[in-house]
Amino acid sequence: MLRSTAVFSVMTFISRIAGYVRDAVTASLFGAGPGMSAFVVAYRIPNYLRRIFAEGSFSSAFVPVLSEMKEKGDDEALQDLLNHVAGALFAVVLVVSALGVLAAPWIARLFLALAPADAETIPLTAEMLRITFPYLVFISMTALAGGVLNTFRHFGLPALTPVLHNLAMIAAMWLLADRLAVPEASMAWGVLAAGVLQVLVLWPAMGRLGLRPRLRFDVRHAGVRKVARLMLPTVFSSSVAQVNVLVGTMFAALLVPAAQSWLYYSDRLTELPLGLFGVAIGTVILPQLSRHHASGDEAGYSKSLDWGLRIVLLIGVPAAVGLALLAEPLTASLFQRRAFTAEDSRMVGVALTAMSVGIPTFMLSKVLLPAFYARQDTRTPMRAAIITVVANVVLTVALVTPLWMMGVAEAHVGIAAASALAGILNAVLLWRYLRRQGLYRAQPGWGRWLLRIGVALVAMTAAVLAIRAHVGAWGVLPMAARWLWLLAAVAAGGGAYAATLLLMGLRPRHLRH
Repeated sequence: MLRSTAVFSVMTFISRIAGYVRDAVTASLFGAGPGMSAFVVAYRIPNYLRRIFAEGSFSSAFVPVLSEMKEKGDDEALQDLLNHVAGALFAVVLVVSALGVLAAPWIARLFLALAPADAETIPLTAEMLRITFPYLVFISMTALAGGVLNTFRHFGLPALTPVLHNLAMIAAMWLLADRLAVPEASMAWGVLAAGVLQVLVLWPAMGRLGLRPRLRFDVRHAGVRKVARLMLPTVFSSSVAQVNVLVGTMFAALLVPAAQSWLYYSDRLTELPLGLFGVAIGTVILPQLSRHHASGDEAGYSKSLDWGLRIVLLIGVPAAVGLALLAEPLTASLFQRRAFTAEDSRMVGVALTAMSVGIPTFMLSKVLLPAFYARQDTRTPMRAAIITVVANVVLTVALVTPLWMMGVAEAHVGIAAASALAGILNAVLLWRYLRRQGLYRAQPGWGRWLLRIGVALVAMTAAVLAIRAHVGAWGVLPMAARWLWLLAAVAAGGGAYAATLLLMGLRPRHLRH
């Protein structure tokens, strides 16, 4: 599991590097203006649906069923299941995408309901939604292929294909931005091209396993009905973070137009540790837990889950602290140039600091959710998700409204803080449900594990703060100096953390499952 997670993380890291280049180009060309904010909304809506019909709800329901069928060793039944699930998924996402294209103006108006009626972001969002909605069809088929490959323990290629997403968007911006009336629409075309490219890469890879889906549509098929039954409750539970982002998107319309962009960039930076490690561990652990459950190995199930929780805390807590300590220096180094100003860096930095509080629990949820899905229990996480979304709305209203009424420029921080607090609540609820059902038994050594992490965090924090105090204002430095000091701070903090863990007795063998 450690090796598989490492492969997934390395591939994801390559994707994140491409993602940084994409975001740097975006910030440089478009800054945080109305066109950029319109794209953020037009991207988030089909991206949320992607969490339902692709990596999130669908994969969480499909992989355990596929793993169970694989364990039985019936290749003909496995192919039949794949044919009918692929056909049903394709039909559904095709209809949803078509409706999204037709209803784009009303959808834009709905998600920007709190914006002024004459806001220019509304028609721009509708125009871009017509381009981005068909992306849902292609990315859903990509997720189907990725789920099959992960079930057969092929994690590398599915983790690497998001590189194509970023490269397609970069190419679209460079090739189309100067040729379109709305330059930011080039990003929407890049999203669509990215979906096509990922399908073209993953489907042949699935074929090399001897599995070539033929689209069959039959809603009465037992496998399709089982996946659908498991999938429906996960619509909220697998995508609770995305639901919270959409709630934040609606409330951000109350604020200045740039608030959408500030939250988008802070969200992108938050996704770095979440994608590199949280999603990686969750993706690797789901087939493993499914196999343990299918074979009746409850001890192996509990040990695998314990391993996932320990690794998440070992990585997630320092990632959160590091992002909070280096929020503005990181933003200034990555994005501040041309259209992206020092004020934009500050605004993204304060939002990132608030959102960082939730990173460990966002990552924990990526491990806790598969613990339920592997047992084909999708209703329990749904209860936690509904409570979390309601809490997020309440927190957003409670935090943003007074800041907005007082005219505080940093009112968007309330949205980021609400998302972080809701993420903490979601992880706590999942943990309580897991313990209540007796599905997890903690392995020995947790006290020592947490002590090591705590002491190492103190050393890391001291190292980073020392460099921050020496450098002072980051945004006024030349670009090369920003990067050198940022790398120095990351190296010093990471080195202090790792060295302290080693001094306290942690060894590579302790990281293995």
